[in-house]
Amino acid sequence: MVTNTPATRPANPRFSSGPCAKPSTWTLESLADAPLGRSHRAAIGKEKLKAAIEGTREVLGIPADYKIGIVPASDTGAMEMAMWSLLGERPAEMVAWESFGSGWVTDVVKQLKIEATAHVADYGEIVDMAALNYDNDVVFTWNGTTSGVRMPNGDAIPADRAGLTICDATSAAFAMDLPWDKLDVTTFSWQKVLGGEAAHGVLILSPRAVERLESYTPAWPLPKIFRLTKGGKLIEGIFTGATINTPSMLCVEDYLVALDWARAQGGLKGLIARAEANTAEVSKFVDAHDWIEFLATDPATRSTTSVCLKFTDERIKDGAAFAKAVAKRLENEGVALDIGAYRDAPAGLRIWCGGTIEASDVAALMPWLDWAFNAEIEAQ
Repeated sequence: MVTNTPATRPANPRFSSGPCAKPSTWTLESLADAPLGRSHRAAIGKEKLKAAIEGTREVLGIPADYKIGIVPASDTGAMEMAMWSLLGERPAEMVAWESFGSGWVTDVVKQLKIEATAHVADYGEIVDMAALNYDNDVVFTWNGTTSGVRMPNGDAIPADRAGLTICDATSAAFAMDLPWDKLDVTTFSWQKVLGGEAAHGVLILSPRAVERLESYTPAWPLPKIFRLTKGGKLIEGIFTGATINTPSMLCVEDYLVALDWARAQGGLKGLIARAEANTAEVSKFVDAHDWIEFLATDPATRSTTSVCLKFTDERIKDGAAFAKAVAKRLENEGVALDIGAYRDAPAGLRIWCGGTIEASDVAALMPWLDWAFNAEIEAQ
């Protein structure tokens, strides 16, 4: 029999994996200081953009000699900019264990058409990073947003590598400890872990990446929006607040507010702890129920942001339809929005557990998941 609906509801039902929930303290009024109607090239605009760049450096602990730029088109724009500008000088090792990583493989192999070896693991698994040739350039995601599988650490990446490491860290930055000495190019979007507004990406370059940019010219033409150098030298303004195209100062203000909130949580350590506490609530539920499991097979590689789950009950006749029906029940009740698995991923659920989520809300959701599962089993 279906149990009664739980008495407690999440205060915030927004568990989407992107754009993600804003901090519980966020208000529209907090953006009142945005210089709307002003040029981003005016002194106040440059000041705001520089504050966003240096705030990113401070909270994430990025080395002083790394360059940080705000670029267009979210994390995708930042990754495409990096790949089109940097790859081709040597062969590439393309790594994928979910849909976004697979997209980068496609772009390099079919669009750039450079010499590349693809290393692909199934959803729930991860590629053996120690088996790669780091004399080549290596392109990978730190956290598979659509599979819930993440890098456990950067130990497999050698310090004396000849190639560059290009890392899509969009659902890892501000939630996981990124080893900057192992990452030459890192990208993310602030719409993920900090719940910022969409459409802006962040591109982080190590000195080795800058050296490559200034010593290598790709064989293909680069559109203006991808160009990071002029006359063989890095365009320094991009990394001090002079963006390639016009940014939204409202979005920049929103990011500055999010950075202030992150500092109030104890910075990166505090954000990591919040994500881990949220994921722990899901883990307790999974451990107590035999009809649901993590999609990630190894606990060491389970994401603490994009937590992906699969149903394992033998009574389920159509896995995809069942998972969609459960997600729909939860949405109709207003207790969980946008938690269906990504369209290319195996059937199941995906619950965002990044730092802007409250552990009390995750805990409140779990009985509802039990309720929705049992209701759907009876409805089959």
